[in-house]
Amino acid sequence: MPSPSPSPVVYPWLIAGIAVCALIWGTTWFAITLQLGTVDPVVSVVWRFGLAAIVLFIGCLVTGRRIRLTRAQHLVALGQGAFVFAISYAFVYASEQRVASAIVAVIFAALAFLNLALFRVVAGQKAAPVAWAGACLGLLGVAVLSASEIIGARMETAALIGIGFAIIAVASSTVGNYFAWRGQMAGAGVIPGTAWAMAYGTGMLILYGLATGVHWSFEPTAAYVGSLLYLSIFGSVIAFVIYFTVARSSGYALASYISALTPPIAMLVSVLFEGARFGWPALAGLALVLSGQALLIRAPKPS
Repeated sequence: MPSPSPSPVVYPWLIAGIAVCALIWGTTWFAITLQLGTVDPVVSVVWRFGLAAIVLFIGCLVTGRRIRLTRAQHLVALGQGAFVFAISYAFVYASEQRVASAIVAVIFAALAFLNLALFRVVAGQKAAPVAWAGACLGLLGVAVLSASEIIGARMETAALIGIGFAIIAVASSTVGNYFAWRGQMAGAGVIPGTAWAMAYGTGMLILYGLATGVHWSFEPTAAYVGSLLYLSIFGSVIAFVIYFTVARSSGYALASYISALTPPIAMLVSVLFEGARFGWPALAGLALVLSGQALLIRAPKPS
């Protein structure tokens, strides 16, 4: 079994990409709550990724990128769309209807662990111990950050269902990352591959909605339209292109660790705009998260 490659150079663009993606996704937790209520969650996900796919396809045309994929590339884009953009996000939206977003964030912090495990078993990639240590610190840090909310959560049936939905979502995202890696191995570009994956995921949710009798609606309010545009352009187009670019260059464990950085960003937003205050346990959790990120950035890339 090949050993991990030498420690990569920590490029400024890599750190900047992780920071931008974390900033965006750290604020999307609040934006998603503005989508819940009148419009069915499945429909909101369809509007979000349908618009994002259109923007990416237009971007390909404007920049002269090749949109056409080979049969093999289409198959992996189909799998990526099913698990990342259809199943995972449908369950994320449904989960946030039942439990606090901090609990969902804690569960998604396991994404780095699951990616390391899946790529070790399925792709034969052996990660360095420092990568596992970084993922451990991240999971522990996010758990500390949200400990009070988790302890205070009432474990009613709805909450348990919400937690179950979040677990399904993060597991689905892990499988979707594997398909994204297969797309990379098949030679698909990041932007056209992501565009097709979003289009496939949107199409699957449309078929699901038609088959189950979902009520199709749209809420023409400033809050709904504004959050939809933010989630589509920033939370989907920009963030996912950055995410998959980082994943291709430095591995999916490092990229998925962004999900562990989003709760600290959400805390900062809450302090600045909602007047929230956090004590020493939260600061300790933040220190753990940042320490884990530092380890993962410098960890050798699995080979």
